[in-house]
Amino acid sequence: MKTRIKNIAQRIKSWLGKLSFRTGVILIVICVMCYIISFAQMLFPISAAAKGVLWVVFFGLAKTFQYSALAVLGTTGIKRVKEWWKNRRSNHNKANK
Repeated sequence: MKTRIKNIAQRIKSWLGKLSFRTGVILIVICVMCYIISFAQMLFPISAAAKGVLWVVFFGLAKTFQYSALAVLGTTGIKRVKEWWKNRRSNHNKANK
């Protein structure tokens, strides 16, 4: 049973690794949105039980998208995103001076 689960997980990881860089970035954006929703829903006037269910659902989705994005991007993709973010900030700072 363990080897079957490992085999399925390995196939999913392999499939995710074949997706494009752009897909990985989209998954990161969806992940951030799910994190925001998971905590922002606490501001709504609904019951505590509903808040708990919504938090579990959206936090779980955020984690799922996070790990999927990491599998899609890999280490080189993560480096590209970090470099883009740094360049974006430095260009923004230069434009404001």
